[in-house]
Amino acid sequence: MKLERKHGWLLVGIALWNFVVWGTFIKNLAASHASGEDRPSGYYVAHTVLIVVDLAIGVVLGLLGLKVLRTTRK
Repeated sequence: MKLERKHGWLLVGIALWNFVVWGTFIKNLAASHASGEDRPSGYYVAHTVLIVVDLAIGVVLGLLGLKVLRTTRK
């Protein structure tokens, strides 16, 4: 399968969506912690792992999308 510009834009869009969603979640998680919400430490560990993994996926998808866009210029 050959990747086209539309695929590159899709990958970049998914990466940006990942950053927006997880950035909002980080902000909300930090606010709940700062307000003294009582959660077990495992909750924060699990969500931190999820955040790191999903942001890494976002970086990979974004870089792949940009590569596709650069190589398919007219």
